[in-house]
Amino acid sequence: MLTLQYRADTTIPVEAEGITPDQFADKSPAEIAKLPVQHGNRAEVLGDFFRLEGDASDRHIRIEGDCGRVKWIGAGMQSGTITIHGNVGMHVGAEMVGGEIRVHGNAGDWVGGEMHGGLIHVHGDAGHLVGAAYRGSRHGMRGGAILVDGKAGNEIAATMRRGFIAIGGATGDFPAVGMIAGSLLLFGQPGGRPAAGMKRGTLALFADPGPLLPTFRFACAYRPLFMALLLKQLQAWGFAAAQGIQGGRYRRYCGDLVSLGKGEILVWEA
Repeated sequence: MLTLQYRADTTIPVEAEGITPDQFADKSPAEIAKLPVQHGNRAEVLGDFFRLEGDASDRHIRIEGDCGRVKWIGAGMQSGTITIHGNVGMHVGAEMVGGEIRVHGNAGDWVGGEMHGGLIHVHGDAGHLVGAAYRGSRHGMRGGAILVDGKAGNEIAATMRRGFIAIGGATGDFPAVGMIAGSLLLFGQPGGRPAAGMKRGTLALFADPGPLLPTFRFACAYRPLFMALLLKQLQAWGFAAAQGIQGGRYRRYCGDLVSLGKGEILVWEA
């Protein structure tokens, strides 16, 4: 395992797209320390901001310290594990294909932005646009799973194409906005206008959302088998918010009828 201890004291963001197990696996700590990072408008090297110890050959990276100003950690990673003990900045796990990222702290905006596969588990809070598309892009998250134990911001799973997201705490406005497919489970209080513009996919709500958009129509109340399987998987992953959810039925609303209208909002009833 390779340990990176953040030692910088700067308010200027550090863009460190190269911090992935794939990039580090065949390099010595001295070679890794010379990899380029962007510090504001200046090109620096990784060793200017992190103290390195250990060996990266097992594709396990441990990051210690408050990296709230460090962006793009794990971006595009294909395999291995990154464990972060502390906060992390924007774009963690963006466009990742495989592997696992575990954040024992809070994360910035665009956690898993446009990711294709793998698992991201944030044990604290997350910012806006979890699993969402970047501005101007047609599709957001295309695969994989994102778990956030705490709360999250606006536009969670915006234009999500495929994959699975679960948020344990409250969320901001427009969760699942423009969702194309996939599953989003919200265990805390959702913000306003959930699933606006939804085409397909599932938004499951475990707290009372209040009035839904008038472009969703009530269909039935039932017990979908796939929700029991998703909850069982969340419990196996150690997702705390799902541990007490057993049984019950769901009110199913179809929509958004201003869009394709083949999506659904499921509201849990204990």
